[in-house]
Amino acid sequence: MKINLILLSLFGVLSHTIILAQTIVIPMYLTDTQKTFVGNITATDTKYGAMFTPNLHSLTPSVTSGIHGFHLHLNPSCANNGMAAGSHFDPNKTNHHLGPYNSAGHLGDLPALYVNADGSVNIPVVAPRLKIKDLFGHSLMIHNGSDNYSDNPTLGGGESRMVCGVVAKN
Repeated sequence: MKINLILLSLFGVLSHTIILAQTIVIPMYLTDTQKTFVGNITATDTKYGAMFTPNLHSLTPSVTSGIHGFHLHLNPSCANNGMAAGSHFDPNKTNHHLGPYNSAGHLGDLPALYVNADGSVNIPVVAPRLKIKDLFGHSLMIHNGSDNYSDNPTLGGGESRMVCGVVAKN
């Protein structure tokens, strides 16, 4: 009986851990007419927020190397060169692009990503104000320009929408 109780307790702890460490994989595509698959971004809940681990390739020459804006957009669509994704996810209606660390701005403002010269992206970033549950029913977007986490220039200078992935509704 004692062993059964220990096993039952251990199972409860393990199942609770699995629930807390939710992970989803988001396929990512160029927004051009070919809609070329360029890899996945894995999102994982951590105690520090949602961690995004990109495993992207073949972005150049469509996307230049360097720092690029990365955002969670309102709509779950990548159509029309990414424009169907709508604006940045902003459930609190702040109407400000202030980056991932400022609670007075869009919740969908994510840490910028770095595209390597060979067109790969593989450095994880953490969005401290997001959890996996917030991603469902929206889209992830990598912009052609960088991101200065301000409203000037518009949306931090992210420019056109180059790489997109839909996070289906849960």
